[in-house]
Amino acid sequence: MKKLLIAATLFGSALSVAAVPAIAEAQSRERVLVCKASKSRKTTGTVVGALGGGLLGNAVSNGGTGGTLLGAGAGALAGREIAKSGGKKRCHYEYRYR
Repeated sequence: MKKLLIAATLFGSALSVAAVPAIAEAQSRERVLVCKASKSRKTTGTVVGALGGGLLGNAVSNGGTGGTLLGAGAGALAGREIAKSGGKKRCHYEYRYR
């Protein structure tokens, strides 16, 4: 009985050791660079762009509300894009499994 128990334990151990590489090969992983722009830079760019665009739109439309709002909207979009394209980005590597 003791020999049978030892043989079953060894056989089970051998199967589990043989199965580990097969499980590891089933999942492949890749290293991916992930970059994100700082949120505060985008917010600042949006606000500054909206203020500048609103002032410019007000001047072009001779004090009209429509020109001010249109300039503020265009300035906000431009300021956000400028802030996203420049400056420091936080980058790190992630491992993704397939």
